[in-house]
Amino acid sequence: MENNLIVNVSPHISDKDSTTSIMRDVIIALMPAFAVSIYVFGIRAILVTLTSVLSCVISEYVFRKIAKRTNTIGDLSAVVTGIILAFNLPAAIPLWMVAIGGFVAIFLIKQLFGGIGDNFINPAIGARIVLFISFATAMTTWIVPFGYRSADIVTGATPLALFAEGGTALPSYTELFLGTIGGCLGETSAAALLLGGVYLVIRRVISPLVPVLFVGTVFVFTWALGYDPVYQILSGGLMLGAIFMATDYTTSPITTLGKVIFAIGCGFITTVIRAFGSYPEGVSFAIILMNIITPLIDRYTLTHPFGAVKVKPVKEGGNK
Repeated sequence: MENNLIVNVSPHISDKDSTTSIMRDVIIALMPAFAVSIYVFGIRAILVTLTSVLSCVISEYVFRKIAKRTNTIGDLSAVVTGIILAFNLPAAIPLWMVAIGGFVAIFLIKQLFGGIGDNFINPAIGARIVLFISFATAMTTWIVPFGYRSADIVTGATPLALFAEGGTALPSYTELFLGTIGGCLGETSAAALLLGGVYLVIRRVISPLVPVLFVGTVFVFTWALGYDPVYQILSGGLMLGAIFMATDYTTSPITTLGKVIFAIGCGFITTVIRAFGSYPEGVSFAIILMNIITPLIDRYTLTHPFGAVKVKPVKEGGNK
């Protein structure tokens, strides 16, 4: 009689999803925001995004070759990093700076720490912050919506910058929601980002817990401080960060309680930076700070298996 009983170590639950299929879903979810960026910023949106993606993929390929490791560009994670990095950049940024950002994201932040699953901060956010510190002027030069239709490039301020400066001619809620405003490529349209987020939730790629708590925390704290909470959640990179960056598997907690702490922490830090800092935006800095303490959150929120006995460590020189 054939023995059909297979004994093996856990886990015993398998799933048809793979890294490639998950990354493919994320790419699909990012396409509505990409389409809006092309509509608002023209050919520059395509050039910046392609440069970012190519620099990320090439950096991953070269590193894996140098390190004599199995090449992983086929899992599409470098493509996702490239798109998200591009979405965090202004349309007017020089393309050579974009290429540097892709190198930093993949070569220095992702691969040097072991590759996918081992990086301690989100590669796209880390690269954005490096570019912001290194090239502050280029990273804060914003093309006005539909500026490509003019013979000369016209620059302007983002909605959050206008708000911080006490401007009166602020964009309407409709403009903020649809994305016909200035800003980074992928952050302008809340509608497009929400559409992508709903797709990821339906596909069970992400849980709505972190995005909802992140955005909700910003809403509550900005309202408590006397700001317009709707304007705050529709402006800047909050939707992009909450849906596509704070939900990163590697750099966010794995427990439900940990995710709650992480999301609320991101929202609180974002609000503090926006309300009291000299920089009108705070999403990237908030997420990367919470990325850093994610191992600590996991350590104190992980549950013990049922029936497991917690063993106390034996001190050196003590009785055994």
